[in-house]
Amino acid sequence: MASGSFGQRDIAIVGVAESDEMGTVPNKSSLQHHAEAAHNALEDAGLSKNDVDGMFTAGFSTLATAEYLGIQPNFTDNTSVGGSSFVIHVAHAVAAIRAGYCEVALITHGQAGRSTRGRVPGDPNLPTAQYEAPYGMIGPPINYALACSRYMHEYGEDRTRQGMAEIAVSTRKWANLNQKAVMHDTPMSFDDYHNSRWVAWPFHLPDCCLVTDSGASIIVTTAERARSCRKAPVWVLGAAEGHDHNMISQMPSLTSMIARESGPKSMERAGISHNDIDLTMIYDSFTYTVLLTLEGLGFCGPGEAPEFVAGQRTAPGGDFALNTSGGGLSYTHPGMYGSFLLVEAVRQMRGECGDRQVKSKRDPSQNPQVSIVNGTGGSLSSTGTVVLATG
Repeated sequence: MASGSFGQRDIAIVGVAESDEMGTVPNKSSLQHHAEAAHNALEDAGLSKNDVDGMFTAGFSTLATAEYLGIQPNFTDNTSVGGSSFVIHVAHAVAAIRAGYCEVALITHGQAGRSTRGRVPGDPNLPTAQYEAPYGMIGPPINYALACSRYMHEYGEDRTRQGMAEIAVSTRKWANLNQKAVMHDTPMSFDDYHNSRWVAWPFHLPDCCLVTDSGASIIVTTAERARSCRKAPVWVLGAAEGHDHNMISQMPSLTSMIARESGPKSMERAGISHNDIDLTMIYDSFTYTVLLTLEGLGFCGPGEAPEFVAGQRTAPGGDFALNTSGGGLSYTHPGMYGSFLLVEAVRQMRGECGDRQVKSKRDPSQNPQVSIVNGTGGSLSSTGTVVLATG
């Protein structure tokens, strides 16, 4: 999408919500989480499913999802590149709306990620099965651990470890302020982090995201339709996306991710700088993902993220608001998480977050006015970056 098509307030997010229950919900299917989240987001916007004419999802076919929801869309998008997909869908919804393909876009996600856990038989013809699985590269914790160990080699094990601990502890503090968070009632100290069990070195358990049952949905529409919606619009100012590998063994650099391109592009298209950003929402599949994304987005240089987050800078009361819901590490993570980043960003910008509400850096009397949201998918493979604004 041409850069000139962004930086204007003509397309907005007007509704966001999660499914009714999150955590361990064994009596509900993935599609039920889709449906509850979609219903709640439409209620949040003051719209009905009959208003929806654009359908966006990943993980499930839009055929199955739309049928379950009772929606017949004029436009459908099943882009599926991991947990970043739902952030990418925002830009795709903007493009579809501007092209006249649809007017009210529903982005929905639902996954019984915990209740339906089980080893899925692998396709032996896939490259990962042929070239990685025989060597023990069999899933995200191991793949991300490989990348993180390289970062430690390049930039120092002790300082990287401390940076990871800072992220884990600060994110848990945000979850302790969020009643919907799975880890709401479970505080964590630095000692708790360092003494926790190993998963795949160098990851302790708190370095890894949760596995939960949950869903989330986002409604995107025109400025004209937004005027009649229930709540103030949150505008989509800029967006970008990209991916540079599938298998972790093919990642160009284990210490640099494609956010280095999608981040600057989205900010340029939005016409903002880092100093304008009040809230940063980063997909935290692992603590390492956060460190690498902060560098990719340009908040600090390569290898500098551990110092950037030092001293609980990203915790409640710090000067860099990050993952204020408790993130995938401590709030929820059903298997793909990008939709939940958008839900929290919009709620913060509306001032709906209660004890964890943050304020604008430029005007502390205001809620966050500019937020950047970055989703990551696959094995550090794909990113979608979106810049949101109020006013």
